[in-house]
Amino acid sequence: MSEKDPTREIVIEPYDGPVGGWGSVKSIARIVRREHDPLISTTHQLLRQNKAKGFACVSCAWAKPAHPHPFEFCENGAKATAWELTNRRATPEFFAAHTIAELQTWSDFRLEQVGRLTQPMRYDAASDTYVVVEWDAAFRDIGERLRRFDPDSVVFYSSGRASLETSYMYALFARMFGTNNLPDSSNMCHETTGKALKKSIGVPVGTVVLDDFEKADALFFFGQNTGSNSPRMLHELQRASKRGVPIVTFNPLRERGLERFTNPQNPIEMLTGSETRISCQYHQVRAGGDIAAIMGMCKEIIEMDDAAARSGGARVLDHEFIAQHTFGFEDFAKQARATDWGDIETASGLDRAAICDAARIYATANAVIGIYGMGLTQHHLGEHNLHMLCNLMLLRGNVGKPGAGLCPVRGHSNVQGQRTVGIADDPKLVPMEKLKELYGFDPPTKPGMKTVDVCEGVLAGKVNAFIGLGGNFVRAIPDTQQMEPAWKRMKLTVQIATKLNRSHLINGEVAYLLPCLGRIELDVQDGKPQTVSVEDSTSCIHASFGQRQPAGEHLLSEPRIVAGLAKAALGEKNKVDWDAWTGDYARVRDAIEKTYPEQFKGFNKRMCTPGGFHRPNKARHREWDTENKKANFIAPPSLSATGFADEPDRLRLMTIRSNDQFNTTVYGYDDRFRGIHGTRMVILMNAADIASRSLRAGQTVSLQTDVQRDDVLRKLDGLMIVPYDIPRGCVAAYYPECNVLVPVWHHAGASKTPASKSVPVRLVV
Repeated sequence: MSEKDPTREIVIEPYDGPVGGWGSVKSIARIVRREHDPLISTTHQLLRQNKAKGFACVSCAWAKPAHPHPFEFCENGAKATAWELTNRRATPEFFAAHTIAELQTWSDFRLEQVGRLTQPMRYDAASDTYVVVEWDAAFRDIGERLRRFDPDSVVFYSSGRASLETSYMYALFARMFGTNNLPDSSNMCHETTGKALKKSIGVPVGTVVLDDFEKADALFFFGQNTGSNSPRMLHELQRASKRGVPIVTFNPLRERGLERFTNPQNPIEMLTGSETRISCQYHQVRAGGDIAAIMGMCKEIIEMDDAAARSGGARVLDHEFIAQHTFGFEDFAKQARATDWGDIETASGLDRAAICDAARIYATANAVIGIYGMGLTQHHLGEHNLHMLCNLMLLRGNVGKPGAGLCPVRGHSNVQGQRTVGIADDPKLVPMEKLKELYGFDPPTKPGMKTVDVCEGVLAGKVNAFIGLGGNFVRAIPDTQQMEPAWKRMKLTVQIATKLNRSHLINGEVAYLLPCLGRIELDVQDGKPQTVSVEDSTSCIHASFGQRQPAGEHLLSEPRIVAGLAKAALGEKNKVDWDAWTGDYARVRDAIEKTYPEQFKGFNKRMCTPGGFHRPNKARHREWDTENKKANFIAPPSLSATGFADEPDRLRLMTIRSNDQFNTTVYGYDDRFRGIHGTRMVILMNAADIASRSLRAGQTVSLQTDVQRDDVLRKLDGLMIVPYDIPRGCVAAYYPECNVLVPVWHHAGASKTPASKSVPVRLVV
């Protein structure tokens, strides 16, 4: 069903219910029926999801507890499982019946509804269709073509789904081939986290584990919609709320998952319809206004401490921690004291009283967890959003003690783990000397391409080949209208995937579509079932066991595909017994342990530990692996993270995901929690902004990017106005549809993460 299908009813009505409850149960049942998988089969797999002897969810990366619930899955996780278990198949007969030109007119939802890919395919330009190719022939041809290119003109992209074993092999393949062009999906979301946290506290990841939520005295949320993006986290939030822990939220939209929750695991709550209040304070900060809001809290806390010093009262700041562990406090405190409250209120969109209310909760809590998502990372000054959050946490020593720390909520299931084992464009993040020692080659030292660099390289004609290990890269990147035509000028594109998506239809001169096993499926190599592993958002490593029979007899595992490509492309450069590795994934884990001995000590023995085993994290022990060996207070250059000035009629667009999607995967056209049904082509607006422009609810308008650094007109038509509780001057619309409005050059400074949460736009009627 296409987005323009007139038979689909569009209904916009407010949703008054909580997250969870019977709505989640009904939604799961609908998708299981739609995917034509027997309910008993899907139920069997769901009971194994996120369990010690089961499989790691293929959706989000939220932590897996040592003592799981009977149903340790959420609504979106269940949708992802049903999506992979579907009985629908994208067969050679399907591809013979549909040209690529025709398929390009289909919606994202309709493409993925075709089902699981079953055989390796090669694009045939004469018929404009995909045709079957044998695996060996595909590997041989791809390898021969890759050897013709300068290694630095070849891109090795990976989504966050691939296992630790596959990711290690893939990164090693790329470096043996001669390049660090290893962009990944974290470039589009949490690359900002790695850059900022490393500079502030010395580690590129969060510092908390699940146990810290049981010890926290307060939780502070920034720019994260847990109800749609990581619903299992609601169990930790519900327990915290019920024991009286204040949860304070800063987010432009009022997201139901941070307001109220009915636990589907609790029979009493389901029968009575009872709800748990999540946030005790909810502050609707302007998009891009978090620096100002956090600065306001810091200012209030510092001035509370100043007053205590004058009166002889109990101090508010942790001066012992600041003196022993930090650098830059006095300069930051001076800036905070000097910052005008009027400027803070204007930039944040919040009044002083609201910010001070939040500050007082922070000031009286002994242990605080700071939780955030892409609402902080995807801005022009995204790094400074995180530096400011670190500043707030350092004021009272809330890093490196029980119940406290920083908690970035990652997206895809192993997006953090693949970086841990070498998927990185920056050679400084990888133990190159160890790779040289283990494999007898000279790893490349030139920095590789991030996602934005790849886009710029494709536009400039400098990229010859692209290999995609999962994901939907062309749909996920910014500047869609410019990128798709340029993409077709590449010499070679290779996509490793489970299902058809739009990236498989935007092809280079030669294109291959290589189908792989899903994580839930039984992976037998050399007659033995294999196990893979992933890393969650809290840096815990988990084993994952597939049991479902594969969707087709011609599917290969991701490690097998990577090995086949590596053997064909490396030729005389090859220094690895890839066949031995693919015959026994434990050997890959041994290789990972040898490469990262401190991080993966006893990998094979510990991988089945309930709840996972935690990788060492120096900041948890107040060891600061920064240049000055201190945790750093870093002052922001501006109170706004947007990178552009306010002007009359200019709006701040933030891209959002619906309740019926995960990343670029669209499961349906319902966004239940926002009351939107039957369409994704909407723009959420403040009612006062609608009235001031003499517009009306239901009216169709266009959005146009309002800052120009080139001659490109970036415009999205056909958006229906929906009045919504959102700050004035801000609008929201769905990703990836709005990527056409995000210029490649509109990104965070150091990380180059696309600044999709504050895009300057104008309405066009």
